[in-house]
Amino acid sequence: MSPVLERLRGRLIVSCQAYPGEPLRVPEIMERMALAAVEGGAAGIRAQGLEDIARIVAATDVPVTGLWKDGEDPVFITPTLEHAIAVADAGAHIVALDGTRRPRPDGRTLAQTIAGLREHADVLVMADCGSLEDALAAEDAGADVLGTTLAGYTGERARTQGPDVELIDQMVARCSRPVVVEGRVHTPAQAADAMGRGAFAVVVGTAITHPTTITRWFHQAVTER
Repeated sequence: MSPVLERLRGRLIVSCQAYPGEPLRVPEIMERMALAAVEGGAAGIRAQGLEDIARIVAATDVPVTGLWKDGEDPVFITPTLEHAIAVADAGAHIVALDGTRRPRPDGRTLAQTIAGLREHADVLVMADCGSLEDALAAEDAGADVLGTTLAGYTGERARTQGPDVELIDQMVARCSRPVVVEGRVHTPAQAADAMGRGAFAVVVGTAITHPTTITRWFHQAVTER
């Protein structure tokens, strides 16, 4: 196993992202968010956008998983080979991309995208999957890491209130690549449960780095009694 992945084994990865139009959608702020997460114990950071990735790689000493959300197509997480190469060139140690079986905007298959990226850069690839079938196909395509990121967002599986634990169990049982749990992990107990189910690592974003959503949770608790 690569030294990058060994540093993430059994650890927490924090996703530092903000949505378009939000006050925190500033690369410098995301850089500082990443520094705060590392100080709190994060073993890795997941970042979106080329400038965010470059700044966080330069400012921290932990593995950075980079992605580029772009376009209106259902496949928008690092959707093309060109996007993947740009993410690698920004310094990401792991390039995260849509790992579903859906058609990609540039017409390439996932296997072709991964192969093309590997011809350009010595990086790891994380496939963001929405189902067991996605994960198995991504494994065959050459992905190094399999994420549960898109569970409940592709139409194949219902969107669960918390992490899709059934999918976690399926992927851990059937896949040989490391399974990283990501998506709707909102409490420490859910993160611990994911690890107990055999996850290689856990990614937490919203519950740590998205104050708008966290505030909304508390606002609803106070006002909707």
